[in-house]
Amino acid sequence: MDLRFPLACFGLSMALLASSGCSPDDEHQQASLEERSAAFEKSLDTIKDQQLKDAVADLGGSLLLLERARLKLQDKPVETEYGTDDLALLKHYPSSQALSDAYINGLFVMRKNSSSDYLTDLEPVFPFPLNSASEFPFPHALEWQSVTLSNKQVVPFQPEWSETDPGIQLSPSSANLSNPDDLTVTYPYIDGIEVENTQQPQPLMLHGKVEVIAPGKVVTFNLTAKDVGKTRTDGTISATLLTLGKNFAEVDIVNSAPLAEQVRDTPLNPLIIQARDHSGQFLARSGSINENAEQLAFYQEQLAQMLKQTAWTDAFGQQLDNEQKAFDQKHTHHYSKVYFNGTVENIDINVLDFSTANITRKALDLPVRKLDRNVVGKEIQPLPLNVVVYDDQAANYLKGANLEPGQLEKSVVIRQSVDDASAATLEFSHPATFNDEMLGALPDHSDAPVTFFAEDDTGKRSEPLELPTEAFDVDPHAGVITYDLNLFPETPAYAVGSIPLFIADIDKQVLDVAHLPKGLELKGNALVVDQKVFPSEAWRFYAKDDTGNYLKEVVAVSHSAEPNGPTLFDVHYFYGQPTQLESYARTELNPVEYGFEVKLDKAPEASAAQ
Repeated sequence: MDLRFPLACFGLSMALLASSGCSPDDEHQQASLEERSAAFEKSLDTIKDQQLKDAVADLGGSLLLLERARLKLQDKPVETEYGTDDLALLKHYPSSQALSDAYINGLFVMRKNSSSDYLTDLEPVFPFPLNSASEFPFPHALEWQSVTLSNKQVVPFQPEWSETDPGIQLSPSSANLSNPDDLTVTYPYIDGIEVENTQQPQPLMLHGKVEVIAPGKVVTFNLTAKDVGKTRTDGTISATLLTLGKNFAEVDIVNSAPLAEQVRDTPLNPLIIQARDHSGQFLARSGSINENAEQLAFYQEQLAQMLKQTAWTDAFGQQLDNEQKAFDQKHTHHYSKVYFNGTVENIDINVLDFSTANITRKALDLPVRKLDRNVVGKEIQPLPLNVVVYDDQAANYLKGANLEPGQLEKSVVIRQSVDDASAATLEFSHPATFNDEMLGALPDHSDAPVTFFAEDDTGKRSEPLELPTEAFDVDPHAGVITYDLNLFPETPAYAVGSIPLFIADIDKQVLDVAHLPKGLELKGNALVVDQKVFPSEAWRFYAKDDTGNYLKEVVAVSHSAEPNGPTLFDVHYFYGQPTQLESYARTELNPVEYGFEVKLDKAPEASAAQ
């Protein structure tokens, strides 16, 4: 049975599993939640029928999880964090279908270099990250089915590696948690027999299928605080901004047109809600609640019915399904309360209109490409891709090429840690910029003087503390000062000194691809960069096409003449055909002395002693 409760990943808007509703006191709410969670766990233990127990655990656990998320969201401090335009991708393509086609046709598979004789890793490379709705906004699904090996053997995909399976296996990679889409071909280990990886049957073709649902159109409403309580309409779609708080927006959407027949049984979230602050930049989201009070009351009622049963029956399961379908048919509103990291000035409500929809289903037969990040040899492997994908972050990122000392100093953040009295730290950091990327090798020795002071009776600095050299250590490159409070004659209250920062002078040039200088060569969508002329430590290259937009780089490969030898040239592959290049070269490295006076936090023991 599929209950289809759309509750597992968001917060909620009311206290659940208790008829008394929310307490105004947050601490009381949290305590009450913990009590109800414990009571719920006990009630689960009394259910003997496993199928009923699983259904109750799924729904009741989701409701409790959502209340926990709601409390966390409403208590989160308002700290500004900027994100990107979730619909930027769509603006580059003439239709939603064209975006879907780019997603499907831009997918390819690389074989990753492996040091194991019994494992070969495969990396599916997506033009837009698979697991990020903000990067690819349409509902999509991908299913791997098998891999064909060089000996013509077809190995079926299995969801996890089996220790008892004696044959070759294809399963998700368990070694690379940072790239969850990776797959691994696992060869059987035979004790006493050594078989090198190159002697194993090699993966040649990865098979699967993909499905993308493209809405007929996307409707956008731009609203401010003046629009609260008002309903705006565009065609069959009406949007109401219910509330607009400091860091959240609550909206209700109605589409009077029914869903397209082919997607009526597919769970869809048609809303992409974005916010901007006074600067006009998009704020990052911190979470959302997609069920209103009426929906949550319905789920509570279904949970109450479950708790009255002694065993699960097909008839009861069908009853719940029918109630869900009847509720969905009667309640066609789409509600969402979205929290943001920052103070909201404007709201963009983007509605994916699935009253008409294009479903693209395609069988995938993808050749496995051997394209290591480090290649021995001069042969350049072509990587033809018949899609164009733009890098919407590049323009903003490149604005950080040139920095003024004052800009850099104002961005410095100082963090303290005194949890370990023997290794208390002061850490100096600043938001990463393109200029940081271009710094290259920093000087081996940099002056970073620091003096510690106690405080007098008025709380001001007293005389400098006389300290042994081992009492503190300064790592100017990492921007970290570590000090041992056990070696101080008295508790320090202030640290005064300077930490070296660096700014690169960067020279930007625009290059015509028809007249590239010696050391640069364009081969199709691949830019070849001679490392003797343009070493990567000091040079960066970005590509544009005829639209003036930056092309997204697919992968960069370094070629050397021998293993672990110096790099001869780099090859940068792009999604699209470059017609213009931009070069960025570091011409100078300038030190900036960041002077500081920091009031030091006290270690817990020191605080208690006073």
